[in-house]
Amino acid sequence: MPTERFQFTGIGGHQLAAALDMPEREPLAYALFAHCFTCGKDVLAAKRIAVALAAEGIAVLRFDFTGLGSSEGDFANSTFSSNVADLVRAADHLRQTRKGPAILIGHSLGGAAVLAAAGQISDARAVVTIAAPSDPAHVTGLFADRIEDIRKQGEVEVSLAGRPFHIKREFLDDIAEHNLMTQVSTLHKALLIMHSPTDDTVGIDNATRIFVAAKHPKSFVSLAGADHLLSGKRDAAYVADVIAAWTSHYLDPVAPEQAVDPGEAPRNVVVRETRNSKFQQTVSIGPHRMLADEPVAAGGEDSGPGPYDFVLAGLGACTSMTMRLYADRKSLPLERVTVTLKHSKIHAEDCAECETKAGMLDQIERVIAMEGNLDTEQRKKLMEIADKCPVHRTLTSEVHIVTHAAD
Repeated sequence: MPTERFQFTGIGGHQLAAALDMPEREPLAYALFAHCFTCGKDVLAAKRIAVALAAEGIAVLRFDFTGLGSSEGDFANSTFSSNVADLVRAADHLRQTRKGPAILIGHSLGGAAVLAAAGQISDARAVVTIAAPSDPAHVTGLFADRIEDIRKQGEVEVSLAGRPFHIKREFLDDIAEHNLMTQVSTLHKALLIMHSPTDDTVGIDNATRIFVAAKHPKSFVSLAGADHLLSGKRDAAYVADVIAAWTSHYLDPVAPEQAVDPGEAPRNVVVRETRNSKFQQTVSIGPHRMLADEPVAAGGEDSGPGPYDFVLAGLGACTSMTMRLYADRKSLPLERVTVTLKHSKIHAEDCAECETKAGMLDQIERVIAMEGNLDTEQRKKLMEIADKCPVHRTLTSEVHIVTHAAD
């Protein structure tokens, strides 16, 4: 998926570095992502979630706050209020150059920031917080032993995640003035709260306070087993999947010109490297988006089905659909079909009915379970029909693949 990098002017007049992760086709919606305290737009959680959402058709803008990452300015001069203002500036830039963000997503302190900024971003219909504190002042716990020094000296260098940062008295004064729960209670936007019950940086009680303060529609999803920074690849992928599914209830339906005619077949399948890992790919089929990858044992990250998984899925789906068409046409009492498949390599000499007698062969094992009050003859006929599905015929016939370089 293409990632566009650019700059926009923040509230302090500095140039802030941004990245816009775009889907392969016209976006279903735009999202604005706010990263965690002292992190940056390229922190693993932000990048993984943005890329996964882009694969689902949602464009995501993420940017470095003042003095972080590739953005200009001095981090010491930033405050929670300036971060909120920069989120509003980012939304303005997106609206002027593309389309206003319908979704706001914030991780950790970024979650508190999107809650505070939401009322100023009219385009936003859905707000998502991930491991967010219910009070911005919660962040002072990261340098609690230096707060008195900051009050006395005006500015002190503290160590956060092993890196030095300067914190000023103005930062403490600013976050003390924010009553986030009042803003949450008047949000008037759909809210999704995601939090790990074992988060030892921002406790789960913060999610409880946000949820209680918010008005409906509101939802909570537990990120069981995840750490605060969502360092696990599967955790970030899960978050993206949930966000994509949940926000679909609050976004405009796909415009007619974006919709794909169901009768339009065959459709192109476009596979493109994401370059986020060794093997990860985006697979685009009409309006559908998904990831492909290899299992960890094969050197991948298991972020999506493998190539042979897609082959088996195609055969399984075709088998079940073909049986359903036949059963409905013949008024057979077939209630449900379940097809289980497995791919393996076997020695050709072990296959009595195969023409090839040397080397290795591909073998697909297909187990079909049929539910319903079917007699023996009906089951036998349905098993015969299974072998007549178009994908089965393709896989067992001569296939001519024409490959040429793109212009």
